[in-house]
Amino acid sequence: MEKIICVSTVQENRSLPAFSMPEGSRTPPEEKILRGPLDYLLSVSGKQIRTELILAFNEWLRIPDEKVKIISDVVELLHTASLLIDDIQDASKLRRGLPVAHAIFGVPQTINSANYAYYLAQERMQDLMDPQAFRIFTEELLNLHRGQGMELYYRDLLVCPTEEEYIKIVSNKTGGLLRLAWGLMQTQSHVVVDCSSLVEKLGIIYQIRDDYLNLQSGLYMQKKGFGEDLSEGKFSLPVIHCITSSADNNLLLSILKQRVNDESIKAYAIRYMEAAGSFKHCLKKLDMLWSEAIDIVSQLELSLGGCQRLRSILHRLKVESTPESASGGNCY
Repeated sequence: MEKIICVSTVQENRSLPAFSMPEGSRTPPEEKILRGPLDYLLSVSGKQIRTELILAFNEWLRIPDEKVKIISDVVELLHTASLLIDDIQDASKLRRGLPVAHAIFGVPQTINSANYAYYLAQERMQDLMDPQAFRIFTEELLNLHRGQGMELYYRDLLVCPTEEEYIKIVSNKTGGLLRLAWGLMQTQSHVVVDCSSLVEKLGIIYQIRDDYLNLQSGLYMQKKGFGEDLSEGKFSLPVIHCITSSADNNLLLSILKQRVNDESIKAYAIRYMEAAGSFKHCLKKLDMLWSEAIDIVSQLELSLGGCQRLRSILHRLKVESTPESASGGNCY
């Protein structure tokens, strides 16, 4: 059960030193070039799940609209920057059904644009005028790179992580931006509430759901490619379960090592995981986490009031055994 403390406080009037950019340091033509890969991906709209969660959280935290906009901008910039880098590191071909940014703009320019976006987000943070918000921002950026670094380590050295190690990666990488959103909002709110367990579960649900749909949803495959996680050699949850379910299971490891693009081999690997019960394991894990998240929301609502928007998001994240029958077929 969540520890809930609701209090009203008067926040300090915090301010940061004024800073002005050198005249001419930003011109529209240059900015368009620098932001090219970033704006390309931003224009290919996802489902904005993080922005929707921020709006849902605000039904409880009640921070001003202008602060909500700042936090949404920061989170969206960081998320988009991380996708640009992810697609390069994973050698992805598609993102949201279209060619990845680096296939159009090239790898060097895409890396620069992603790094530029990190600092655009940091610049936007100044509008919150809160030192604690900057500390949260820095810590979660570090967590994001910790998670990504360990995922790359396991993948590139072909070392299968345990499920516990996988959850830690997910917590750092996927859960980090959700914790960032909640933490930044908390610094701007008069309502103090410990929501860490809920935010953590939402991040894990989101990633396991993504792992499952990547190998089971036809609509997802249209947007990202058939069995893309297998081509990337990624240790997703169904892959980890399949490999660790048998002490001498080297078949799936061998397929991952090849970074296969042959659809017949990937289809065979998916059938192999199905026979091992790996997708059922994912669904069971998702059902458990989803029920726990709903229970936490119910407890929070007793003190903070109903949050139908959050319940609606949770119901959309629920995955049924037939993916295409659920909204889970969408690719965020």
